[in-house]
Amino acid sequence: MRPIILFFVFSVFLMSSCATRVVTRPATVTVVKKAPKHYKIVKIKGKRYYYWNGNHYRKTRKGYVIVRV
Repeated sequence: MRPIILFFVFSVFLMSSCATRVVTRPATVTVVKKAPKHYKIVKIKGKRYYYWNGNHYRKTRKGYVIVRV
């Protein structure tokens, strides 16, 4: 009986993982080619974001992408 319990406890430790961080990416990314005329530039922690229509955007090579700040 004791070897079975030890085997079970040992196998639980081997099968468990220490990695708890799971990174998920959004399924679709919306890229806006041109910013509207009435956007605002906002600096948060030294980074520049563009704000319009209730969303923060980050400038990329292909346009502007919505980000969570």
